[in-house]
Amino acid sequence: MPATQSRVLRHVVLFAFKSDAQAAQVDAVVAGFAALPELIPGIQSYECGTNVSPEGLNDGFTHCFTLTFASNEARDAYLEHPEHQRFVGTLGECLERSLVIDYWVS
Repeated sequence: MPATQSRVLRHVVLFAFKSDAQAAQVDAVVAGFAALPELIPGIQSYECGTNVSPEGLNDGFTHCFTLTFASNEARDAYLEHPEHQRFVGTLGECLERSLVIDYWVS
């Protein structure tokens, strides 16, 4: 990596929704997640999408959200931020499980 480029921290979140989750509930979760970059400082970028892999290896996870941070401290502030905590509190009705991994881009 050139010396002028900074390393970035990726925070990847996968969601598997309950089988009885309504489309409106899923849409509300996606919209709620998408709102966080405007509400929480430190998020450098945000992406989301649904699984389109033909491999069938997603183990029930259908939605992927990727956030980029400049530091562990920025990521930690996001995790503790009241808006993030409020969003997490909305997931119980329709979320079956989640998977989160963080990694430094090399």
